[in-house]
Amino acid sequence: MIDPIAIDGFSKRYGDFEAVSQLTLSVPEGSICGLLGPNGAGKTSTIKCLVGLARPTAGSIAILGGPPRSAMFERVAFIPERSALYDDLTGNDHFAMASYAYKSFEIARARKMLAIFDLDARKRVRKFSKGQKTAFALALAFAIRPSVMILDEPASGLDPINQRAVLDLLIEAAANGATILFSSHQIGQVERAADRVAILKRGKLIVDGIVDELKDNEKLIEATFDRKRDLNGLASDARIRRIEWRGNTLRAFVHTEHDAVAQTINAHNPNAIAVLNLNLEEIFFNAVEEPRANTLEDV
Repeated sequence: MIDPIAIDGFSKRYGDFEAVSQLTLSVPEGSICGLLGPNGAGKTSTIKCLVGLARPTAGSIAILGGPPRSAMFERVAFIPERSALYDDLTGNDHFAMASYAYKSFEIARARKMLAIFDLDARKRVRKFSKGQKTAFALALAFAIRPSVMILDEPASGLDPINQRAVLDLLIEAAANGATILFSSHQIGQVERAADRVAILKRGKLIVDGIVDELKDNEKLIEATFDRKRDLNGLASDARIRRIEWRGNTLRAFVHTEHDAVAQTINAHNPNAIAVLNLNLEEIFFNAVEEPRANTLEDV
């Protein structure tokens, strides 16, 4: 059975610039996937193609079993990073339009969302702050009880209390079977809400997996020696993402078989060695940071 969000070999070019390259990613039913990456990594291009605002240059995208299409929006909620609300209309006007556009729209649920975010639907949207516009768009989205949610920076502009409310609502929606893909620059939000994560760098997928499994596999091995030394090609070991020296301490960021890598390093008789856990923020920065000048290759 195909996953509700399924991307296979997807690439997107703008002229000579390739924004996304050969991306393959799927999100199972009832799962929340956080899409992370530096600016320009290809997150927004991927989201635009997912919802049909742009066309893939190559590869395929399937939402609820088919390509992006108008009919799917009865079951798909999309919230772009920039507000798509109508400034001259009130919140109640938006509710009226939603009731015509979506058979599943629940006005009672919409008003419950307004209470959570402390919003007044009698106001015109132009009087909402950026965070209030985001919150109102989320209220509309949750009110249709979508099967799929695609969100570009869904907590942008929200205060910490409302950020937490949004994440709790996403978790609740997924528990009830919704499939969610959301991008964010705030790694803590992804770590709190998502069970899966995909990290892009320069248009390429460099990390993809279940968050808890990544934490189990991604480790930092620190080994202190009496001096910097060449450790027989350790820098090219496929099990290691990158290495660096800090003084006489070797730091090896390992993504698989960390016990075996630790044994390999320990065979060189360090003064001390430790295998340390990484949180999602450390996993992210380890994956996207460029190698420092002070690395083993320079020894």
